[in-house]
Amino acid sequence: METGTFFYFLAASILLTLAPGPDILYLLTKSLASGAKSGIILAAGLVSGIVFHTFLVMIGVAAIIQNSPLAMAALKIFGAGYLLFLAFKSFTAAKRGGQISMKQSDKVNSAKKIYQRGVLMNVLNPKVLLFFLAFLPQFVNLSDESASFQIILLGITFAIQAFVIFSLIAIGAGKVRKILLQKKNLGRILNFVEAAVLAIIAVTLLIF
Repeated sequence: METGTFFYFLAASILLTLAPGPDILYLLTKSLASGAKSGIILAAGLVSGIVFHTFLVMIGVAAIIQNSPLAMAALKIFGAGYLLFLAFKSFTAAKRGGQISMKQSDKVNSAKKIYQRGVLMNVLNPKVLLFFLAFLPQFVNLSDESASFQIILLGITFAIQAFVIFSLIAIGAGKVRKILLQKKNLGRILNFVEAAVLAIIAVTLLIF
């Protein structure tokens, strides 16, 4: 792969990551509700899902899923169902009073659960799979013997830059959260917002 092609890919990846979308929207909401640490852990889960989709593109499974209406429908249903389950959990947490302090947030949200949430949100989203199936091969000569290696390299590169950007967003949102926590009942409100965001993403996944 030529150096110019790689940097063109990197620039395109950064712009795509910064574009408003479900991942950034939920990451921002989660970081405001639970703090920067939770946001960074969620980001790690989301980019792990990116690496998983890259692997599927490399071995050809992504193309098989794309050409199977049943597989696509199943992924959409499971993905939307999981998001609605998360929305319900956030809603019930809000009804219990919300996350009112960083200490309580750390107790409620273990790092493992947050990471798994990020992974599953991406793995169960067929739109992410289709995006990488269309995006990555544009920068690779598929007739080259090293095409598979190049796809993995690009996928990991995308994941790394996305993690950096997501982490910066989480840190920024965490700083804002510290200020907002001084306001009464804000934790509860943020939990309701988190539930609404997850529900909207789920419905969008099913409709489009």
